[in-house]
This record gives sequence, C-alpha cells and structure tokens, in this order.
Amino acid sequence: MSTTLRHAEYYDMQSIFDDLYERSKNNATKGVNLYEHIISKNNILLAYRNIKANTGSKTAGTDGITIEQYKIEDVETFVDEIRTTLKNYKPQTVRRVEIPKSNGKTRPLGIPTMRDRLIQQMFKQILESICEAKFYNQSYGFRPNRSTHHAIGRCQYLANLTNNHNVVDIDIQGFFDNVSHSKLLKQMYNIGISDKRVLSVVSKMLKAPVKGIGIPIKGTPQGGILSPLLSNIVLNDLDWWISNQWENMKTKFKYKERKIKVRMIKKTTTLKEMYIVRYADDFKIFTNSHKKSIKIYHAVKGYLKNQLNLEISKEKSQITNLRKRASDFLGFSIKVVGKRKKYVANTHVMDEKVKTILQKGRKLIHEIQKSPTAKTAMNYNVYILGIKNYYKIATHVNNDFSKIAYRLSRTLYNRLKSIGKYGIPIQPSETYKRFNKNNFKTFEIGGTHLFHLADIKTVNSRNFSQDLCNYTKEGRLKLHKHLINDVAIEINKLLKTTFYNDNLEYADNRISRYSMQSGKCAITGEFLVAEEVHCHHRIPRHMGGTDEFKNLVIVHKNAHRLIHATETETIERYKSLLQLDGKQLKKLNQFRKKCNLVALV
Repeated sequence: MSTTLRHAEYYDMQSIFDDLYERSKNNATKGVNLYEHIISKNNILLAYRNIKANTGSKTAGTDGITIEQYKIEDVETFVDEIRTTLKNYKPQTVRRVEIPKSNGKTRPLGIPTMRDRLIQQMFKQILESICEAKFYNQSYGFRPNRSTHHAIGRCQYLANLTNNHNVVDIDIQGFFDNVSHSKLLKQMYNIGISDKRVLSVVSKMLKAPVKGIGIPIKGTPQGGILSPLLSNIVLNDLDWWISNQWENMKTKFKYKERKIKVRMIKKTTTLKEMYIVRYADDFKIFTNSHKKSIKIYHAVKGYLKNQLNLEISKEKSQITNLRKRASDFLGFSIKVVGKRKKYVANTHVMDEKVKTILQKGRKLIHEIQKSPTAKTAMNYNVYILGIKNYYKIATHVNNDFSKIAYRLSRTLYNRLKSIGKYGIPIQPSETYKRFNKNNFKTFEIGGTHLFHLADIKTVNSRNFSQDLCNYTKEGRLKLHKHLINDVAIEINKLLKTTFYNDNLEYADNRISRYSMQSGKCAITGEFLVAEEVHCHHRIPRHMGGTDEFKNLVIVHKNAHRLIHATETETIERYKSLLQLDGKQLKKLNQFRKKCNLVALV
C-alpha cells in the first residue's frame, strides 16, 4: 500500500473519498457539501501529513516559511486558523523561478507559500476522487498509480496489435500559461464539482499574484499542488471527444465483444479509427491512414481553438508514418518495423536525451575527479540508476546504453585512472550486485563501485490495469497484491538521502540491507517506500552495537518507534496504527529483547 493510502486511512478519510468517487461514477455529486469535507479537521491534518512527506516541503515561498517552521503546537488552533483563512481567502504572493529546459530555454515555475500549498492539498484530496471517476482511461499524466511507462506501453500496444501506424502529434502552444479561467471553472462544474464555495476559492487560487509580474488573467501556475489536477480537467473534454469518435462510440445495438463491435463499425460506417494516448499536455493520436491523420489534425486543431481557447504550435505539431520515420514521446523514440509478416514497435532513447545523458554523466565524472569521495561516487550511481530505471522499457535500451557507455568510457578512464581502482568488482555491496548482473570492469572510488551504464536489460512495458484504483476496496486490494513495487525506484530515493547524517559504513549497509530484504519490513512483511524506511540496530549503538551489515535490519518507521517505545501512551498509539498480528508481535518482541526492553502483549 502506498504512503498516500496509509495516510488517508490514518486520518479516517478513505471512506469519504470512496463515497465521492462512487457518487461521481453515478453522476450524483450535485448537492454534496464538498466545502465541509475540505475544511474538516481530518482532511486538514491529512493535508499537513502529505505535505510534510513531500520533498518540496523544504522549499520556501515568498514568506520564507518551510514545513520545518510550520509547526503544529496546538492542533485545534491550527485547524481554526486554516478555516478562518478560507472564510475570506486571499492567496499570498507566488514566488517565480525559471527552470532551464534542455533546448536552452526556461520554464516558469510558481512556488506558493506553505500556507497556500497546504490549502491546495486540502482541495486536491477531495476533488481528485471526484475527477478520477470521470477521467478518460488512456490519460496517464499526474494521476494516481500511472506513469510514463504506462503511456509508452499503450503506444506499443496500439502499434503492435491494431496496425494504427500513422500518428498525429499536437503540441499546444504554452498550454499552462493559456488556460481560460472561466472555461476551467465551467468544466469543473460539469465534471461534478458544483459547490460554489469550492469554485470561488479555486478561482482565487488561479488569480494568485505572482511576485514581480502581477495578477494572471489566464493559465494554471506550474508548481502549484492543484495545477496538475486542473490541467487534466481542461484536457479531459478533448480525451472524451476523440474517444467518442471511435473507441467509445455509442451504438444502438449493444455488442457483447468489443472486437465484433469494431468489425461492424468498420464495415457499416466511414468513421475514422483513432486512439488518443495523453500524458499531461503531451499527446498522440493513432490512426490507420495518412488521409485520416490529416483530417484528425485539422479537427483537433479546431476543437482546441473553438472549445478550449487554445492554439497549437504549427512548428512542433506534425503527422508521422511510424513505418517510415520515428516519433518522439516522453523521452522515447518509437518506430514500427517489419518482423515475421507483421509490424512491431521498436523503442529507443531519444537522440536529444542521449546528448543530455552524456552531458550530465561527464559533469558527474568531473565532480568525482575534483573530489574522489564516496559521496560523489554515489551521486554518479544515483543518476545512472535513475536513467536505467526510466529507460529500461525501451526495446533497444541495451544497444543505446552500450553506445552511450562507450562514449563515456574515455572520460571515465582519463579522469579517474589516477584516483580510482579499475577492474571487475571484488566483494561489491548488495546494492551493486542487485543492479549490475554482469562482470563489467568499473572504477572503485572511496570504497564505492561505480554502476555500469551498459549493464541493463529490457523490461517489457505493460498497459495500465484499469481495475487498480485508490477509491474502491477492490481496486486497493488489487493494487496491494499485484502492483509491482520497483525496489530500484525506492533505492534511488534512499541513495539521495545517504551521507548527510551518518558515516559511510552505515549508509552503505543500510542500502544493502534494504536491497537484500527486497524492500520489505522485517516485522510486517510489507513493501516499504523510501519515506517509510527506518534502519534498526539489532544491538543499539549505546549498548555497543556497530554499523555492520549483520547488525542492521529494515523496518517500517512506526514499527521502529514501537521497538524502542517505553511510555504506555506511545506504545498504545503505535500498536493501534500497526495492527500487528501474533506472529508479527513476536518478531517485534525479539528486537525489543535485544534492546533490554519488556515484551509487548
């Protein structure tokens, strides 16, 4: 179960989210007092918990306040202050920063104050359950449990099994800066958010003044917690408009099988076959002929202009025949090739991303040369692990990364030959062995072996399983049982927090122990995401325990607190949160015994 779902259960909000989702599915949200749900005590405290778990909580807005300074000394006072603020809500000034893009340009990012981020999170928690029930299935950007890998998987499915090899790429010109506020509020009302107090506050959020610029008259500010949800609401109409042209077109006769329905539509109509795959404002429309793709291009251009008040970039929008040319999407390059009397999709790393990987890799190698420590070596490994995890679903990632590794090898050798040990790793850490299966030669810097970029194997990309859902009991059960928890993703997060508070031995053995346990808690057996991981010393340091691998064990942070708890109130609190069975409690008591603490019952 994800951290988000655990938090929702802690604060008894999951049943409310489930109810709103079910009502939205049945078009029954009209008359529901959404505002009261939003300002409820539990929803406010849940928002605080979720904000606190977010890495961006340490970034200050224009008031200079971070989550560290935003302390809750008295819960009731804190809740009352938030409610009072919303009665006559006036957003504070947004801090504007420019984020560099790969093409040399910059992307504007708005950073709201901590108070406004908290309020946006409160709204997001309630509104997301309503919107998720109405969002189109093949939209993957900024939605629970979905990722770019699912979007690429869908593209490969369409190319491999439907023979739709003509792709319409539409680039919306300055999408986030040109969203119509009045149109967006109408779309929110139509999707089921009809509480006028909620719409009024959202309207004020959209018009939050930007420092040095003024009050925006259009657009959704990138950087706001609510902005991704709002952007999906805007383009949801486009998703369904395209879907209803073919994929979900209503027919008088109800067919039992979709294949029969498609076959009959093809025979009896002149409709254009088309499928949309969208990730945020980046989307592709697949069809089966060049003539149809031209018509679709102009139809979509007209829809965006007339219905959503959005313009397209003619320079970046194009039509591509995947059998002749590759098309780029989310950092991947997709092309269709003939194979055994059929066509299959081949995916590569985009040429532009290859250049970015080389530049970043050389920069990190240069940093190792300037400071040959375990920390700089680990920074390099974090980056390599991150890009390997992202591009592992490309069908030709091994070839692509082998070429990149070859081009990096000269830089590695020339800069590190005098400061590192080069060769096949001897007694590498568990983390290294998990992610590097081949005996490639590499450098050892400060006791840390550098990950080899070419040591990678393609992993099949999969379509998103539509029955996985945060807002139904069945969906959460399937999510818990079948969702593949990628240890690589969590180790990558843990690596980024290493070396800041502890010594090298502890930091390295902590990651290795997490890797060996496959990310599972030694007490509950549940998979732990990075934010939940605590490393327990079997024999505590103050009792002579060391940072050796054999003395460490990975447990959930609440289980760790219960291991060391001595106060009755604290013990009861964490026992209530964990709900341990007899076998799990026995394991916990074994750890308490080594700490010279009494067993719990």
